[in-house]
Amino acid sequence: MIFVRKKKWTNKSNHFILDGNVVRLKKNLTIHNTAEFLDDIELLFRKSGESDLSVDLSALENIDSAGALAIHRLPQNAGRHNISLKIENAGKDIENKLSLFSPVKQKTEQSRKKEGILYLLGDKAGHFLVEYVASFFYLVSDVLFWSVKDLFHTKQRRKGEFVNQAVSIGVNAVPIVMAMAFIIGLVLALQSSSQLRNFGANIYIVDLTVIAMMAEIGPLITAIMVAGRSGSSIAAEIATMKVTAEIDALRTMGLNPVRFVVIPKIYGSLITLPFLTILASVAGIFGGAVAAYLYLDITPEIFFNRMSEALYQKDILTGIIKSIAFAFIIVITGAFFGFRVKEGAEGVGRSTTSAVVAAITLVIIADLILGLIFY
Repeated sequence: MIFVRKKKWTNKSNHFILDGNVVRLKKNLTIHNTAEFLDDIELLFRKSGESDLSVDLSALENIDSAGALAIHRLPQNAGRHNISLKIENAGKDIENKLSLFSPVKQKTEQSRKKEGILYLLGDKAGHFLVEYVASFFYLVSDVLFWSVKDLFHTKQRRKGEFVNQAVSIGVNAVPIVMAMAFIIGLVLALQSSSQLRNFGANIYIVDLTVIAMMAEIGPLITAIMVAGRSGSSIAAEIATMKVTAEIDALRTMGLNPVRFVVIPKIYGSLITLPFLTILASVAGIFGGAVAAYLYLDITPEIFFNRMSEALYQKDILTGIIKSIAFAFIIVITGAFFGFRVKEGAEGVGRSTTSAVVAAITLVIIADLILGLIFY
């Protein structure tokens, strides 16, 4: 058996002196000589053959952040060579700097106890109720308060902003909404015509198209289009303002962000969406009239004469009331997710997507509830 004896380390370092099993540092340990110091002491750990060492800092006079971090690393480096290392005799000034520049200790996550399915469901439901439902209704109450108050305090409104929002939300959406409503009315009448022809009930295509467009499809398709077009814009605008600290700037100037940003959008949408819904319903009815003429031989004269008999005031009022409710939901949802953004550009994108999905979902749920109420 051959024994290999470890070669002893020779004391040639310019940064410390080895006295037995005590490493005595010299005056300075700064960024200029920290790398050389670590190389020399690593060589000492490999070749000293000692199992216990101590580092004496009594002679150390000057140390900076790099030197302090090097001192903190010594026990870990020595442990890799099975050496137990102690650091001692630091002066008050050196001790303060070592404490100031101590590395951050990483917190190890404790393994969580696996909870039951009922506990997890309850926890998720509680989080949803507190973080989303309660916050949403707080925002709704805030918007309702300022919406009513601003009707009687016109001097504090942003001049011209109501018109800008009305044009942005309503007027600019007219072409796309009317085009989509026309196509949907055309498809609705086209798909229904084959079934009605089988029963000789061609004339009832008028009743079906007019009532469906005025009371149901017109308000719903308008709200969905506006939610995708303007709801995303509202969420992105408010989220960007929050990320860039414009919301905080408004609060610093004594301005309420809800009143300054959201209320003009509420007014603009509440005024324009009913008109936009009526235009969409009319476009859908024209689409149905085209399909009725092409596939059921119902002339426009017969179609519009029958329309006056099929359409009731209740259907028109239903569509208008639905459009007002949908307008409020779209703006509130966009503002809610815009104010909740926390990250940077990525957070703005996520809040915009969430706002559109939530707005469309809430619009459909509201349409169901209002449909049950009116019918």
